[in-house]
Amino acid sequence: MGMQERRVLSPDAPVPDGVVDAGTAPATSRIERLTAGDAVVLVTLETDAPEPDPALLAAASVYAWLGVKLFRVPESQADAVREVLDMVASIEGTRPPAVSRRGLA
Repeated sequence: MGMQERRVLSPDAPVPDGVVDAGTAPATSRIERLTAGDAVVLVTLETDAPEPDPALLAAASVYAWLGVKLFRVPESQADAVREVLDMVASIEGTRPPAVSRRGLA
Protein backbone atom coordinates (compact mmCIF):
# COMPACT_ATOMS: atom_id res chain seq x y z
CA MET A 1 0.00 0.00 0.00
CA GLY A 2 1.43 3.35 -1.04
CA MET A 3 1.89 6.04 1.58
CA GLN A 4 -1.00 8.13 0.22
CA GLU A 5 -3.35 5.26 -0.61
CA ARG A 6 -6.40 4.93 1.59
CA ARG A 7 -8.62 1.86 1.55
CA VAL A 8 -12.03 0.79 2.77
CA LEU A 9 -12.33 -2.63 4.39
CA SER A 10 -15.44 -4.70 5.09
CA PRO A 11 -16.70 -4.81 8.69
CA ASP A 12 -15.42 -8.35 9.23
CA ALA A 13 -12.01 -7.81 7.63
CA PRO A 14 -9.08 -8.75 9.87
CA VAL A 15 -6.51 -6.14 10.83
CA PRO A 16 -3.66 -6.45 8.31
CA ASP A 17 -0.17 -7.18 9.65
CA GLY A 18 1.74 -4.09 10.72
CA VAL A 19 -1.40 -1.95 11.01
CA VAL A 20 -2.34 -0.11 14.20
CA ASP A 21 -6.02 -0.63 15.04
CA ALA A 22 -7.21 2.65 16.62
CA GLY A 23 -10.61 1.14 17.41
CA THR A 24 -14.11 2.45 16.81
CA ALA A 25 -14.45 6.23 16.36
CA PRO A 26 -11.35 7.09 18.43
CA ALA A 27 -10.59 10.60 19.69
CA THR A 28 -8.78 12.77 17.15
CA SER A 29 -5.98 13.39 19.69
CA ARG A 30 -5.29 9.63 19.67
CA ILE A 31 -5.24 9.61 15.87
CA GLU A 32 -2.84 12.55 15.78
CA ARG A 33 -0.44 10.66 18.10
CA LEU A 34 -0.69 7.44 16.06
CA THR A 35 -0.21 9.12 12.67
CA ALA A 36 2.67 11.31 13.87
CA GLY A 37 5.04 8.47 13.00
CA ASP A 38 4.93 6.18 10.00
CA ALA A 39 2.25 3.87 11.42
CA VAL A 40 -0.54 2.75 9.11
CA VAL A 41 -3.69 3.33 11.16
CA LEU A 42 -7.09 1.59 10.90
CA VAL A 43 -10.31 3.19 12.18
CA THR A 44 -13.66 1.42 12.45
CA LEU A 45 -16.80 3.47 11.87
CA GLU A 46 -20.23 2.04 12.63
CA THR A 47 -23.82 2.95 11.77
CA ASP A 48 -27.12 1.19 11.24
CA ALA A 49 -28.12 3.60 8.46
CA PRO A 50 -28.99 1.86 5.18
CA GLU A 51 -28.15 5.02 3.20
CA PRO A 52 -24.91 7.03 3.39
CA ASP A 53 -24.71 8.44 6.92
CA PRO A 54 -23.61 12.12 6.92
CA ALA A 55 -22.08 11.84 10.41
CA LEU A 56 -20.04 8.77 9.43
CA LEU A 57 -18.88 10.45 6.22
CA ALA A 58 -17.86 13.60 8.11
CA ALA A 59 -15.90 11.50 10.61
CA ALA A 60 -14.19 9.60 7.76
CA SER A 61 -13.11 12.88 6.16
CA VAL A 62 -11.60 14.16 9.43
CA TYR A 63 -9.77 10.89 10.08
CA ALA A 64 -8.48 10.80 6.50
CA TRP A 65 -7.25 14.39 6.80
CA LEU A 66 -5.41 13.38 10.00
CA GLY A 67 -3.66 10.55 8.15
CA VAL A 68 -5.71 7.39 8.68
CA LYS A 69 -5.13 4.97 5.79
CA LEU A 70 -7.62 2.14 6.45
CA PHE A 71 -11.32 2.38 7.23
CA ARG A 72 -13.53 -0.50 8.30
CA VAL A 73 -17.16 0.47 7.56
CA PRO A 74 -20.53 -1.22 6.95
CA GLU A 75 -21.13 -2.29 3.33
CA SER A 76 -23.96 0.29 3.06
CA GLN A 77 -21.38 3.04 3.61
CA ALA A 78 -18.42 1.72 1.58
CA ASP A 79 -19.04 3.53 -1.73
CA ALA A 80 -19.78 6.87 -0.06
CA VAL A 81 -16.68 6.57 2.15
CA ARG A 82 -14.55 5.83 -0.94
CA GLU A 83 -15.88 9.05 -2.50
CA VAL A 84 -15.02 10.99 0.67
CA LEU A 85 -11.49 9.55 0.67
CA ASP A 86 -11.04 10.54 -2.99
CA MET A 87 -12.27 14.05 -2.15
CA VAL A 88 -9.82 14.40 0.74
CA ALA A 89 -6.95 13.18 -1.47
CA SER A 90 -7.92 15.73 -4.13
CA ILE A 91 -8.00 18.55 -1.55
CA GLU A 92 -4.59 17.45 -0.22
CA GLY A 93 -3.23 17.45 -3.75
CA THR A 94 -2.28 13.76 -3.62
CA ARG A 95 -4.87 12.82 -6.27
CA PRO A 96 -5.83 14.79 -9.34
CA PRO A 97 -9.50 15.84 -9.62
CA ALA A 98 -11.72 13.45 -11.60
CA VAL A 99 -12.82 16.31 -13.86
CA SER A 100 -10.83 19.43 -14.59
CA ARG A 101 -12.54 22.45 -16.08
CA ARG A 102 -11.10 25.80 -16.85
CA GLY A 103 -13.51 28.66 -16.58
CA LEU A 104 -13.34 31.51 -19.04
CA ALA A 105 -14.82 34.70 -17.72
